[in-house]
Amino acid sequence: MNHDTQPEMQAHPEFSTDERDAVYRAIFTRRDVRSEFLPDPVPDEVLARVLTAAHHAPSVGFMQPWDFVVIRSPAVKARVQALYRQANEEAAQMFEGEKQATYRRLKLEGIVESPLNLCITCDRKRHGPVVVGRTHIKTMDIFSAVCAVQNLWLAARAEGLGVGWVSIFHQQALREALGIPRHIMPIAYLCVGYVSHFHDRPELEKAGWLSRLPLEELLHFDGWQGPEGEAGQALREAVSMAARQAD
Repeated sequence: MNHDTQPEMQAHPEFSTDERDAVYRAIFTRRDVRSEFLPDPVPDEVLARVLTAAHHAPSVGFMQPWDFVVIRSPAVKARVQALYRQANEEAAQMFEGEKQATYRRLKLEGIVESPLNLCITCDRKRHGPVVVGRTHIKTMDIFSAVCAVQNLWLAARAEGLGVGWVSIFHQQALREALGIPRHIMPIAYLCVGYVSHFHDRPELEKAGWLSRLPLEELLHFDGWQGPEGEAGQALREAVSMAARQAD
């Protein structure tokens, strides 16, 4: 045995302050992009890094339930956009009055404008019916696939790529449009590409649709209605300060 060899745990040293701050910067400046896409293609080496980040997401029982459908074809994108438009009109009818008028003014997709679309899926049968950690909460595989989406989104932001998640579809119609097998669940349809700029705040917040909820009002201690105590009050103050710094 070579006693000069560093322990395995040293292979991943602590993050420097700059590295830590870069992670938080990616989180706080990530945006759901709809209308700022540039036509510039995404290089394969950049896409490969982003997909690799997605593939390193945590997954229940290490089942890795995701697949990635890469879409560059204008014809396929146009077909998917038609599905979106149908579902979006149905969605608009679910709101009333001024809320519906505001909804109709929102741009909620960049399917054709973005040079690249990705559909992330979940194979709920991968590795069989019994999966470690999914024995009681059966949707853990879906949550795992969503973790892959978040990994991809943050990696894309660090690469200067915008990502927009389009969720206004009939799921079966999207499955058929992309030829996805029946047992595979489409999780996220993403528009990906370089952008002219990132908004300083989420677009729905800027449009007055909703505001960010104060985190300190969403905290519970030792149960939903547990006693807060001095420690809880101190955490609320720390959270409030962190939120001001993030803004």
